[in-house]
Amino acid sequence: MARRHVAKRGIDLASFTFIPEPTKTPLQRVGLDPVPRLAQIRDSGPLHRLDLPFDFTAYLVTGHEQAREVLTARDIYSTDIRHLFSGDGPATSDDIGGLGFTDPPVHTRLRKIITPEFTMRRLARLEPLIEQFVDRALDDLEAAGPGADLAKVLAFPIPFNTICALLGLDYEDRQAFAKLGSARFDATNGGAAAFGAVSEQREFLFDAVARQRKEPGPGLIGQIIRNEGDTITDHDLAGLADGVFTGGYETTAGMIALSTIVLTRDPAYAELVRSGDRKTLDRVIEELLRYFSVVQVAFPRFAKQDMELFGESIKAGDVLLVSLSGANRDGVSAGDQPDVFDPARVPASGHLAFGHGIHRCIGAELARMELRIALPKLLNRFPDLALAVPESDLEFRQLSFVFGIESLPVTF
Repeated sequence: MARRHVAKRGIDLASFTFIPEPTKTPLQRVGLDPVPRLAQIRDSGPLHRLDLPFDFTAYLVTGHEQAREVLTARDIYSTDIRHLFSGDGPATSDDIGGLGFTDPPVHTRLRKIITPEFTMRRLARLEPLIEQFVDRALDDLEAAGPGADLAKVLAFPIPFNTICALLGLDYEDRQAFAKLGSARFDATNGGAAAFGAVSEQREFLFDAVARQRKEPGPGLIGQIIRNEGDTITDHDLAGLADGVFTGGYETTAGMIALSTIVLTRDPAYAELVRSGDRKTLDRVIEELLRYFSVVQVAFPRFAKQDMELFGESIKAGDVLLVSLSGANRDGVSAGDQPDVFDPARVPASGHLAFGHGIHRCIGAELARMELRIALPKLLNRFPDLALAVPESDLEFRQLSFVFGIESLPVTF
């Protein structure tokens, strides 16, 4: 029903030049923290109805237990959003794909193709390469001198180079490609700008796939072509590459930069990372992931059928938006003072920074590996690392599905 209403009214997310006011709350921050309104919504009940200009009802989920329940339920929700595109905007339904916006059984088939490349054993081969990228970025940071922009010089190049190497992409269009990676997550100007960036970025990947069809490269794209041949289409392969690139670049870049802010607040934090054992380091990284929740909202879930959920009557076509940042700041799971960064925290259950269920981020272990390599190397190389400006002067991204910071001047 919802799909017919959307089509009838000609609603196209890609044509929206604004973001509806009710959807801003889960994307907004006060410094590093979600806005207080998000906690108020979580405390008010398990579902919060949003007043949106669409012919379907949207609900915001902010509690940890409720978020896990929604994200785990694979058979009663769809993440396919192609019905919300009329085809007249800067992006069409053909531009939407990849694992995140694909349902089983297609999702199952595509994830099965790519999962083996993201096991701990397979990722181990990248560790020496990541160390080289980190060392090179540290050299560049030192050469830039005090006042250098750590976000630009170090945080962004490390995951960007790693993902390009993983996929087997060349660097011809590196700057334009990287810029589009940030633009697609920015909801400031609604869907028009963001989905325009999606369309342009996927063109890069279609070209890369087409070239490697003729001569498969050494990376993931070439490996899938060698393994799957014509059984995987260019569209599906470009979608997989798109998901790997955007999910593994912007998010990890944000985590490196944001983690630097917090770890330089207290010498004790930095020392845990600098000289702690592997178990200690991993605990700090998990707390950083929980605390920041850089992916702020999970892929939307559209109800496939009428149902009762947390005391509300949900209609087929209604959408559930799960606030990962809200769920990760829920004291039910995080424990005491969930809004405080606590490297000694032992949560009651795991965080949702990578999502949950069948759409959980496939690159979670790669992100952990990059943080595990980059943060100790950074703090050991520059033991006097500090912010070059007061933290209150930093400008964080607002209304971005992936939270982050564009500039981080530091001294050392």
